[in-house]
Amino acid sequence: MQKTSLVDLAIAALKTRIDRGDWPIGGRIPTEPELAERLGMSRNTVREAVRVLNFAGVLEVRQGDGTYLRTRSNPLDTVKTLARCAPDQRREVRELLETQAMRLAAQRRTDDDIAELEVALDAAQAVSYRDEPERHADLDLAFHTRLVAAAHNPVLLELYQFFVMSHHRAELVDSFHNPALAQPGLAEHRALLDAVIAQDADAAAEACRVFVYWKG
Repeated sequence: MQKTSLVDLAIAALKTRIDRGDWPIGGRIPTEPELAERLGMSRNTVREAVRVLNFAGVLEVRQGDGTYLRTRSNPLDTVKTLARCAPDQRREVRELLETQAMRLAAQRRTDDDIAELEVALDAAQAVSYRDEPERHADLDLAFHTRLVAAAHNPVLLELYQFFVMSHHRAELVDSFHNPALAQPGLAEHRALLDAVIAQDADAAAEACRVFVYWKG
């Protein structure tokens, strides 16, 4: 039986409270520390759940102001399916999304894309995943998301962002906390970016598979 992650449990707990009307639409929900205490979960777990609900449009995070309830409707059926599927099945979906995105990025990237990707890669490599796993995860995913954006297909980008926010980020952070797992370094990231810059679609797709099937 597939194990349910803590983030999935936090999402379900928040949805239960939303569905039963604990908070009014348009109203501010409790802070992450308050939610963590009420749910009996860590702040990191609650933060990931709020990220997913924010991206799905259920919640709205306003920097410096708080988090607000936007709707009680549930657009999270895809998240529930992802929660039930096996890791190999999620990996297959990720491969389909990312390798095709890298092929398109290699064909369509612009000079502006390249400049922004170089900046994004430098930013990610400047932060250690061992010392600052949360920050490194955000910067690393920003680089990969920018690569997908270079495909210039907004539907593909939206699907990728939803997949990342619903599951991949939490898995990535968990792997950073495991000292036994090595992570792709500058060489792997550089190979991927260089293939996109060279407009070599096959090489870009193959370099992408290194990340999808990375064993650590």
